[in-house]
Amino acid sequence: AVVPAFFPSISKCKKGNGVDYRGTEAKTQTGVQCQKWADNAPHKPNYTPEKYPNAGLEENYCRNPDNDAKGPWCYTTDPATRFDYCNIPECEAARHRF
Repeated sequence: AVVPAFFPSISKCKKGNGVDYRGTEAKTQTGVQCQKWADNAPHKPNYTPEKYPNAGLEENYCRNPDNDAKGPWCYTTDPATRFDYCNIPECEAARHRF
């Protein structure tokens, strides 16, 4: 789907715990590919697009459907790791000069 450039929630950063994050990061903080939210393998998700239609669970993008304090996460394609967090930068931090 083509998303208009002005669509406010497409962003490379998260605010707070990233519950509203709708960017396209699809790898965990350790670089493992995320499993698609609609897939049942290698992990059977508790959070699915059907059960959580407003959580933005599209493709295999990192999301925070359960309001996790540690931020966006995804089920991983690694059978040994059910889920992991994603490395999404804070929006505010992006403006600071270091």
